[in-house]
Amino acid sequence: MTTDYAIINTGGKQYRVREGDTLAVETLEGEVGSDFTFDRVLMTSVDGKLSVGVPTVEGATVTGEIAEHGKTDKVIALRYKNKTRQRVKRGHRQNFTSVKITSISTK
Repeated sequence: MTTDYAIINTGGKQYRVREGDTLAVETLEGEVGSDFTFDRVLMTSVDGKLSVGVPTVEGATVTGEIAEHGKTDKVIALRYKNKTRQRVKRGHRQNFTSVKITSISTK
């Protein structure tokens, strides 16, 4: 296991990733089994050399393979007004894409 890692920005969130990691991110375009390249790399640490981007690291990419598309567990939202006995119950399942990181590269 290498100690190389990168911080990427996708779907408005930041993730710290290493080669071999699997993470669930906001829905990405692409078929299951296809490669996806993350271009918004905020920071890399490769072979002990730290590179911090302003705002991104020039030429750095993180490549991953799309493992699956799916939905998260259901989140229930309840709203209740006591004197009028009004109730609203809503459920929400967020779409996600599971990505297995295959490589971290800097140029």
